[in-house]
Amino acid sequence: MWFEGIAWAQANAGSAGPQGTLDQIIYSPAVPLVLVIGVIYFLMIRPQTQKASDHQKMLNALKRNDEVVTTGGLVGRVAELGDKVLILEIAQGVRVRVERQQISALSSYGKTVTRKEKD
Repeated sequence: MWFEGIAWAQANAGSAGPQGTLDQIIYSPAVPLVLVIGVIYFLMIRPQTQKASDHQKMLNALKRNDEVVTTGGLVGRVAELGDKVLILEIAQGVRVRVERQQISALSSYGKTVTRKEKD
């Protein structure tokens, strides 16, 4: 009873054929580790890098008179552009300097929504 596990291990150790090698690969601890890393990559890392890439493209495409929202919640129009800093006009005659990286998104607040009339 005590040595039963050892006897089974010794009996299977001699049968190292193609099936034995395949079993060693499948049941090795590396396979679940690789699967976990793959899942983490596709569920967490890849979407975050795509989001950062899209944000950088949006920042590079900014131009004057674009209406933007900052990460702090300010909504304003781009008055002047610089390499790292841009100037937002948040009200008539009120201008604020903001770092370019702090621009969260283009704003849709100033655009009027047109509704199609029903026939």
